[in-house]
Amino acid sequence: MFKFSHSENNTASYVPHKWHEECGVFGIWAPGQPVGDLCYLGLFSLQHRGQESAGIAVTNGLHIDEVKGMGLMSVAFRERKPTLKGHAAIGHVRYSTFGSSSFSNIQPIFAYTSSDGFIGLGHNGNLTNATELKDKLISEENCQFQTTTDSEVMLNLIATGKEKNLLDRIESGLKQVTGAYSNVILTPNKLIGIRDPQGFRPLCLGKFPGGGFCISSETCGLDAVKAELIKEFEPGEMIVIDKNGYSSKIINKSDIITACIFEHIYFARPDSTIDGLSVWQTRFRLGEQLAREFNDTADLVMPVPDTGITSALGFSRQSGLPYVEGLIKNRYVGRSFIMPEQISRELTVEMKLNPIKVNLEDKNIVLIDDSIVRGTTSKKIISLLRKAGARKVHMCVSSPPITHPCYYGIDTSIRKELIAAVKTVPEIRDFLDLDSLHYLSKQGLLESVYDPLQKQNCVECFKS
Repeated sequence: MFKFSHSENNTASYVPHKWHEECGVFGIWAPGQPVGDLCYLGLFSLQHRGQESAGIAVTNGLHIDEVKGMGLMSVAFRERKPTLKGHAAIGHVRYSTFGSSSFSNIQPIFAYTSSDGFIGLGHNGNLTNATELKDKLISEENCQFQTTTDSEVMLNLIATGKEKNLLDRIESGLKQVTGAYSNVILTPNKLIGIRDPQGFRPLCLGKFPGGGFCISSETCGLDAVKAELIKEFEPGEMIVIDKNGYSSKIINKSDIITACIFEHIYFARPDSTIDGLSVWQTRFRLGEQLAREFNDTADLVMPVPDTGITSALGFSRQSGLPYVEGLIKNRYVGRSFIMPEQISRELTVEMKLNPIKVNLEDKNIVLIDDSIVRGTTSKKIISLLRKAGARKVHMCVSSPPITHPCYYGIDTSIRKELIAAVKTVPEIRDFLDLDSLHYLSKQGLLESVYDPLQKQNCVECFKS
């Protein structure tokens, strides 16, 4: 009989308006090592992918020990550090893209079967046919759903599959879903990683020098636990880790590979590698291309920290303009800073960023950022620069205008809230109080994001 224990912290957080990352997943198979601590470290390095909630589950094959909580990991695990014992673990940091923000939706989530015992799942992405599949599972399999997430749809497809072998049920279940997923799955004797057939979201496999393996949304997670990168998952690939090592199989093929280009623009950490590309180098090239397309004059280039730093360095080298810090970021105001009153919410930018007046007074500035979503934060930042004495502010954005929501695991709200969907570039310039506004061209973006896998990056959010 399997034993399940669990600890929770139910603190909620306020998440400011900006691109909301999807999720981060981490898994570890390392008998004899402190898998709970290692999973915590790996997951902590993926905090940028989700700040709404976090969870870790550890097993020794008979016992599942789990810790979950709302908010950043430092808050979610405040009462109980995950020094959990076992031979394998999976973890998840979440920003909700399908389903509400609530404790019941924190991952990993579990199902139990008579043949395999428990099956645990952590999911990064978003399914586009989740509602239809959920209705089918309820009507045909009498499934009782405990969460409002699409992740539970996948879990129930696996748990109710008719195939005798678990791996066959996983393969069959995932062939029924459409959309984006990079998953870690935990069973009593296996750790499994799977990437969707179109490769929307990243996933990689690492190995410990002393034995054992780990799976991470990004390579920075491997670095955090001193694991060596073995490979990045191919689209449609399933990797199974057990006492005999690991094995790989392509379980679902697609003729079209469409990895999310925003992993390179914003989501991934700069020290990660995504599909063979250094994220830092890619963002540097985006800045260089922005400089080639820029046709105004200025005295200096400065980033919106931290998201614009690497592209601003590339812009500086290509243009010859000096790179200058114009805004200092308060490192102690996190992305999930709790603000109880509306007046506090309105002061968010001022609390997080403060201008360096001596670098800005009477200067013509090129301000670099990765994207403009709703425009409200950019407007406040530009107001800070004006008040600090900037003579002119030119804004260069290292992505094209975002005109459509994403349906594959990123919260970009509804289309009418995207400023580029309802305003022209000159209208956005005037709304933000800029002297000029320059978006990176779509062609410049695609040329800057090199393509070693000969894939087609997903750029649906930029379509006309």
